[in-house]
Amino acid sequence: MPVLPYQQSQALLEVAATITAHRDLQDLFRELARGLHHVVQFDYLLLILYEDQSNRMRLHVLETVRPFPARLPEPLAPQESPGGEAWLTQAPVLVPDMKAESRWPAIVGMLRANGVSSSCYLPLTTAHRRLGSLGFGSQSWTVYTPEDVEFMQHVARLVAVAVDNALNGERVRCYQRQLQHERDRLKALLDTTNALNSNLEGREISATITEAVRSIVHHDYTALSLLTPNGKQLEFYALDFMPKRRQAPHHEASIPFEASPAKIALDQGRPYHVDRANAGQFDPQIRSIFETGRIAEGWVFPLITRNRKIGVLNVGSRSAGGISGEDVQFLSQVAGQVAIALDNMLAFREIAELKDRLAEEKLYLEDEIRTEHNFGEMIGESPRFRQILRQIETVAPTNASVLILGETGTGKELVARAIHELSARRGRTFVKLNCSAIPTGLLESELFGHERGAFTGAISQKIGRFELAHQGTLFLDEIGDIPIELQPKLLRALQEQEFERLGSTRTISVDARVVAATNRDLEKMIGSGEFRSDLFYRLNVFPVRIPPLRERRGDIPLLVRYFTGRHARLLNRRIESIASETMEALVGYDWPGNVRELENLLERAVILTRGAVLRIPASELRYMADKAAPASTAPAVTLEEAQREHIVQVLEETNWVVAGPHGAAARLGLKRTTLQSRMKKLGIRR
Repeated sequence: MPVLPYQQSQALLEVAATITAHRDLQDLFRELARGLHHVVQFDYLLLILYEDQSNRMRLHVLETVRPFPARLPEPLAPQESPGGEAWLTQAPVLVPDMKAESRWPAIVGMLRANGVSSSCYLPLTTAHRRLGSLGFGSQSWTVYTPEDVEFMQHVARLVAVAVDNALNGERVRCYQRQLQHERDRLKALLDTTNALNSNLEGREISATITEAVRSIVHHDYTALSLLTPNGKQLEFYALDFMPKRRQAPHHEASIPFEASPAKIALDQGRPYHVDRANAGQFDPQIRSIFETGRIAEGWVFPLITRNRKIGVLNVGSRSAGGISGEDVQFLSQVAGQVAIALDNMLAFREIAELKDRLAEEKLYLEDEIRTEHNFGEMIGESPRFRQILRQIETVAPTNASVLILGETGTGKELVARAIHELSARRGRTFVKLNCSAIPTGLLESELFGHERGAFTGAISQKIGRFELAHQGTLFLDEIGDIPIELQPKLLRALQEQEFERLGSTRTISVDARVVAATNRDLEKMIGSGEFRSDLFYRLNVFPVRIPPLRERRGDIPLLVRYFTGRHARLLNRRIESIASETMEALVGYDWPGNVRELENLLERAVILTRGAVLRIPASELRYMADKAAPASTAPAVTLEEAQREHIVQVLEETNWVVAGPHGAAARLGLKRTTLQSRMKKLGIRR
């Protein structure tokens, strides 16, 4: 191996020192050009590297001694340039005379235009790979001797190691930046997940989402949109424009789900891109966001869990392409965590509402137990009573609305309970509300509930009777007393099975069967404008008319015995029979208060009775006789004839069975022998 001249050896040492002192390619070549210029004739020094992905040779560094005005050439295929030829052949390529060179017309033409007369290119190769080539060029005619080429090869070997180290260092720094970037994003994702999992309130979740997106992805608009329970509407739960211009974070707007990009994103299960070009096909509010917020493009990320579709996360930018593919990937991960957090929030809310509902049901049922009403209190065997039972059996298995009509005290609530007990809803709650017992200003709250702060005194959220009766039966007693201004909301709840609490815009869907009752003439009220006709028709799907007690006198003895036995047990009294004159008076009375009046009278009689035979005070009997006399429709009929007619009616209803628990004697409250004696006296024969 020939020995290099001293000057060149010193230059190589300087090159080696330069290599160890510089890791940046620009700085390295600047120092190389300064150190080599006094040992090698050149006007420019360039680095050409091979790009594996594009199979092109790209000029990376150009150091010039004289001005080089031409712009840098575009990457060329290896065979299209002398530097690429050196890389392909792994041998020096000399171009002693540019004017005479016909190869590589594109690069040679550019060099000629800038006054380059001669050049030399040497391969840059290490033990691991072929990097590219190192080029020397001169604007004056220069002949590179074999000694010059040999020296430049030594330089190229050292430069190859330096370039390889610099590229590796740059690659390491690039990896470090990527790792740092990934670490920042993963940390942000972890922080977001922790923050989301620790919050079960919509406001905090919205703020956490906005903060997470803002810290990692440059954007100008964020919105969280959730599906309503019925899946028909999309509510904007949080809106956030940048620079910060946040509006109230609770239901700012609502748009039809079918007319939103959210439907496409949720149906496809992947992010959907929206820009000004395709925003016009959606709801006008979507277009308004793009116009008023000057949003150029946006991405809609579906919020889906294994259990349900919750809504979407919207992120927008005022510049086209402002959200990169990497950003979309990261935001998809954020959306996955947001979906889980919102699913937890909704589940927590549902559990809380269910807990409140169960607590309300518990209190309500405890009150119901204390009322001591039950299905067993429906007592009677008259034809009119049997007709009511048949109607109950017919309508109970359906979900039709029932309107129970009858005078006060006829047992309308018992009929409503019987309908509930015979229906498929009997396992759920039977909820009742007397519309005349609640002040007008509070009736809407009792029916539909209210949010905290909805009105003065609303210090907490309240569940209404409609929610309480979900999947059960709601009994609205005295429906004729409901205010006219509240009737449209009740009609909507009946027709659509949905409503809003007082102070809330969130629509609540319920599945409650409504049974209503009244002692008023609703059709007459419609004529006077006190009751809506459409509400009447909605309630009057299946009317049940309960006859007053005076129209089913045959049931009075059964009711007398039932109530007497019940109150006797409660008062720890022993009453074995009922005086005949007492029973006759009870059967003959018209009972304007119906069954309720009868029960109250019998309770008082049990309290006052001394002995085993129930007796009603004489003053009560005289009062009842005086009330019954004007109501008689046959003044010529004697008491004996009335008794005979009544006994015959009871015998016919019992198929002329006198004895036994269901015989005529038991129904009349008489002993068998007493009834037989009276039949003989009155001449009653079958």
